[in-house]
Amino acid sequence: MENKDFAVFVLTYGRSDRVVTYETLKKQGYTGEVYFICSDDDKELEVYKNLYKDKVIVFSKKDYKDKFDIGDNFDDERVVVYARNACFDLAKKIGVKYFLVLDDDYGSFHYRIYKTSKAKPKRIFNLNNIFEAMLNYYKSIPAKTIAMAQGGDFIGGAGNSYASNPKLRRKCMNSFLCSTDRPFNFVGRINEDVNTYVQNATTGDLFFTLPILSVEQKTTQSNEGGLTEIYLSKGTYVKSFYSVMYTPSAVKVSLMGDKHMRLHHRITWNNATPVILEEKYKK
Repeated sequence: MENKDFAVFVLTYGRSDRVVTYETLKKQGYTGEVYFICSDDDKELEVYKNLYKDKVIVFSKKDYKDKFDIGDNFDDERVVVYARNACFDLAKKIGVKYFLVLDDDYGSFHYRIYKTSKAKPKRIFNLNNIFEAMLNYYKSIPAKTIAMAQGGDFIGGAGNSYASNPKLRRKCMNSFLCSTDRPFNFVGRINEDVNTYVQNATTGDLFFTLPILSVEQKTTQSNEGGLTEIYLSKGTYVKSFYSVMYTPSAVKVSLMGDKHMRLHHRITWNNATPVILEEKYKK
């Protein structure tokens, strides 16, 4: 990486023996700095330190309890929102300006360029170049953060809207390229990424997904540790309803899927984002 003020942050909790993302980064060509963001309430913290030495950065959730809106009066703190908000301070602590926040369960990074109906995602093997390009693009625009797409965004293959119309999407989930100069707070105990990009969009902040790149991860409920336990205890309905609470004018809970339907959030973007009128309508 030519940018020395950049690092990858891997958020991890209770998975010291299977930080899949770290191995994936190495296999797919990333040779830059990687730090493991751990909270002081993790029972496996000492194992992380033994494995990753000075690359483990520890924060305390209690330092962030009153710094953002958690959205409820529950007491289960096995959630990632504290770590996401701590990253801005931790980046300053270690002296980097730009950081890419990743979860710990990514099995692969893919190109998502569909030139023909038979095209398939292709595994990336030069992540140094990809992260460099993402960072240069990020520096050139005023967005708060940008993300890679997720595998599920491309269900349907080449006919999917992400594949057939690869333009920037006003969403930002799972991976976040950030800067200490563009801080923002994630909100909500769960569904914090959706809560944040929708609520902040109502005041004009830009959050974008790049549809030509994607991350692939394990199904949350099948991978022990991390957020799995709280997702299993709260359910998708409760998870989605956090976003309704934060932006009821633009988000609702509805059915999602084809044959096997499930409840999920649905965003009406015309209700969420400010609209710039053409000058000709000025009175």
